[in-house]
Amino acid sequence: MKKIKLIIAVVAMLSLVSSSAVYAGSFAAGEGLYLGAFVGMNTGIVQPKVATDTSAENVGHPDNTFEATEGGLGLEGFEGGGLVGYGYKMGDLYAGIEGEWASGDTEFKLTSTGDINISSQNSGVLGGGLDDDGRRQYTITAGTVVSAEKKWTGGMSGRIGYYLNPSTLFAVRGGVLVSKFDVKYGTEFSETFYGGGPSVGISMESQLSAIDPNLNLRIGAVYTDYLTAPVSGIGTMVETGETGSVTNSEITGSGMAARVGLTYSFFDANSLF
Repeated sequence: MKKIKLIIAVVAMLSLVSSSAVYAGSFAAGEGLYLGAFVGMNTGIVQPKVATDTSAENVGHPDNTFEATEGGLGLEGFEGGGLVGYGYKMGDLYAGIEGEWASGDTEFKLTSTGDINISSQNSGVLGGGLDDDGRRQYTITAGTVVSAEKKWTGGMSGRIGYYLNPSTLFAVRGGVLVSKFDVKYGTEFSETFYGGGPSVGISMESQLSAIDPNLNLRIGAVYTDYLTAPVSGIGTMVETGETGSVTNSEITGSGMAARVGLTYSFFDANSLF
């Protein structure tokens, strides 16, 4: 419901701007100061890597690396958000800068039809009782075993483009986006991670002159590389390996979003001079 309210608020703001008289004449697509709103489908993958480094005290257990080298855990869901930017039209060429924020329900879940029992030689790692060998025990009940949800994404991008005709702009973008992820392991452990990195995208924007010459329809796609982040644990579950070894975990991944939205130009800084 919060996501729907956000989109409604942005559209309402666009409507207020549209009804104002702060501009003189009309703007080309993407020109001047503009506000926008969009909805879309977001997909992606997360690729985990776990490496065990064996010390001299445990030479009987060689180093091991477990890694998703092909594919990964799939993310999918819907998103919606808003943007603000400023662009310059230079003949048939275009240059601008844009900031955005989006929220949605992009996530993945791993489920199990039965309970899963976890044990550790480190008594400080898990809750629960001890087994006959002195290992700390924890049980994840049947249902969702692991889940990760992308709560929001925000960042800035630069844009360059070319006007295919007086009312249509084709543009490419490049910048940095940061996302917040909530990760849960069963019902006991949870943690928040922030993944961000370079982002690129393309868009096609065209005037809706029949409604308002400053209102534009935009379609496009955005790709983001979340880079690689170390994971030291989830909540109170710290990383550990067998006696004499240390487990190092990393996650990396990427996301792709396909979007459709509206933008409205309403102010030109040149009008101040």
